[in-house]
Amino acid sequence: MDDGFLMEVCVDSVESAVNAERGGKARGLAGGGGSAAGPVLTRLSAGAGRIELCAGLVEGGTTPSMGLLQVVKQCVRVPVFVMIRPRGGDFLYSDREVEVMKADIRLAKLHGADGLVFGALTEDGRIDTELCTALLAVCRPLPVTFHRAFDMVHDPLVALETLISLGFERVLTSGCDSSALEGLSLIKRLAEQVSVCCAPLGGGITERNLQRILEGSTASEFHCSARSARDSGMKFRNPNVAMGASFSAPEYSIKVADVAKVRTLNAIAKNIL
Repeated sequence: MDDGFLMEVCVDSVESAVNAERGGKARGLAGGGGSAAGPVLTRLSAGAGRIELCAGLVEGGTTPSMGLLQVVKQCVRVPVFVMIRPRGGDFLYSDREVEVMKADIRLAKLHGADGLVFGALTEDGRIDTELCTALLAVCRPLPVTFHRAFDMVHDPLVALETLISLGFERVLTSGCDSSALEGLSLIKRLAEQVSVCCAPLGGGITERNLQRILEGSTASEFHCSARSARDSGMKFRNPNVAMGASFSAPEYSIKVADVAKVRTLNAIAKNIL
């Protein structure tokens, strides 16, 4: 990449996807071009270089609806990688859940996904090579990321070698710790071990810690949600009813990717990478 790094923003709505891309200023191709949707873009210099599309971020991300994928693809031009995760919780899947995952992969490809994101483990915390091989076959020829299931493995160094041999293009990790900052030492060891892209992830990459994370690792990509909360537009509110369990997000607070945060994170990265 021209800027030496790539920022991936995890989103769960069209608004967040648009805001993640809007972090950058669009630049048109020389000689014109474009359509009713706007000019053809060569790059987005301060926005997300890739979007990871999910649902259920309160559960760490689950498979989004195909309607969401379709509309996001109509609204953004950066690559959209689709999360394939049939439920929250662990990464040990039943045969029926596997069938759901395969069906979701096929549908995501049909509706324009640029890449897929999944992970699967055995009951003893190792990479489920048999299942991953089967799912990779359905995903191809699209690139595939092994998601943060990696942070739940028994032996991360062995697991990474396994993922490389299986053909995953990248691995998302917080260094098997509560945050990328806390897991820095392992992230650096993993990145030095192999040539795939290990992107520090989650546990809160923010404007306050991104510089330390990038300076302490050899990563050329980073992954974040860059979200802020905004108040719901609802005027009538029933305080006695919630649509989810007790750990759910507040009913009348909506989290979306924040254009200003996206730009700030990119500016920090540009000064380091």
